[in-house]
Amino acid sequence: MRPLVLASLAATLLTAGAAVAQTPPTEFPAQLPHRQGLAMEMPVVGEDTQLQAAIASPTRPEADRVRDSQRHPFETLTFWGLQPGLTVVEIEPGRAGWWRNILEPYATATGGTYVPVNRPLEGMGVADGTADMVVVARAFHNWSSDGRVEPYLQAFFKALKPGGVLVVEQHRSIDGVNVASVASTGYVPESWVIHVAKQAGFELDGRSEINANSADTRNHPFGVWSLPPTRRSEGEGRTLSTDERAALDAIGESDRMTLRFRKPLAAQ
Repeated sequence: MRPLVLASLAATLLTAGAAVAQTPPTEFPAQLPHRQGLAMEMPVVGEDTQLQAAIASPTRPEADRVRDSQRHPFETLTFWGLQPGLTVVEIEPGRAGWWRNILEPYATATGGTYVPVNRPLEGMGVADGTADMVVVARAFHNWSSDGRVEPYLQAFFKALKPGGVLVVEQHRSIDGVNVASVASTGYVPESWVIHVAKQAGFELDGRSEINANSADTRNHPFGVWSLPPTRRSEGEGRTLSTDERAALDAIGESDRMTLRFRKPLAAQ
């Protein structure tokens, strides 16, 4: 696999005060960090035939494979830095296991290790400082309301080896909004995720628009779950009309941030 093109960081990414804040703020400027100088990064698509085979495998559920055009597994995993032989920990993979159905067979085929973890605070399933990658997909909105964000990030930091990466896929709200006001809809601000990860000691190593969707207004009757694949159409005394359902289906899956953080080499 060809090496990734590293994203450049600008000194104006965050103010000094935000970098040392004791309590993560809930509101953020409307301007996204990359517009303040952080270069966008797209993956350099290599020839990882084993990853391609894991994605195309006929044993992978058909319901998973039909979503590839919107979740971009090869491009996303390439951007995150997946390589043969890594120890990959996935947080809360869920019953369906969308990423697990790719990562686990890939690890088996390449001599790596895949570790699913549903309760990070009860143990990460790997010795401290031995994981190469921790994967968090569509979970920050659940953690933001009950105080799990900080201890979870600390657990991820501890599990990773120096230079290891925390990678994130998350439904993205607009910036400049209160986290608590949008988390119940499944969306959170990208600047908030970046901020809390940095407070935990991580460095922002790259961000990509692989999973962006400009058609997503984020203003849906049943939050992000109104969109595919969940397609919730009734509840709270309301049932969507045929036209409303069709309009939501036309949006496709949510607008998502795709981030890569790195544990500093000097960290223990």
